[in-house]
Amino acid sequence: MNRLTTELIQTSRLNLHLIGVEDLIKLFEDPEGFAIPQNAGYQNSHRVLVNNSGPLRWRVPQVKSDANLNKWFVRFIVLRDAKEIIGSISFHSEPDSNGMIEIGLEIATDFQNQGFATEALQGMWNWACTQPGVRTLRYTVSPDNLPSQRIIKKFGFAQVGVQIDEEDGPEDIFELSVAEFLALDSP
Repeated sequence: MNRLTTELIQTSRLNLHLIGVEDLIKLFEDPEGFAIPQNAGYQNSHRVLVNNSGPLRWRVPQVKSDANLNKWFVRFIVLRDAKEIIGSISFHSEPDSNGMIEIGLEIATDFQNQGFATEALQGMWNWACTQPGVRTLRYTVSPDNLPSQRIIKKFGFAQVGVQIDEEDGPEDIFELSVAEFLALDSP
């Protein structure tokens, strides 16, 4: 069985665990029946992706169509010392034909405003910058989501446009080239 994979991204306080294809599907199709493997070493008491499927409704059809895309997809954000899942993070797809890759994340309410979103984004973008074909990092966010607006501006992303998301309404589009990202000091 393709359980949570061993491909791990680590930051100073977090482990970003990639969810394997079979587990991703199980988590979406039967969230109450999904169980973290006992040997994983962490728990999901905040029911991340169980109470709210978040990006799973989009990512599961993508991996069912092409399992090789999964490396870009959903990771549990695990607070290493507490051995607790505190959120999830995922790219929307593999890099497009222009090398652009977009990301989204969610942090459990009890863990917001503690720098975990910034740290998880830094870890994922550092990883993405090592992957072939990635040239531009993208982040879209509601103009009303002030915490996320502050985070993306802290990284130095430039607003390049606005879009209307079918579910979330108006979103500001921010981008930064891989070269610019790599030249930054940490936020």
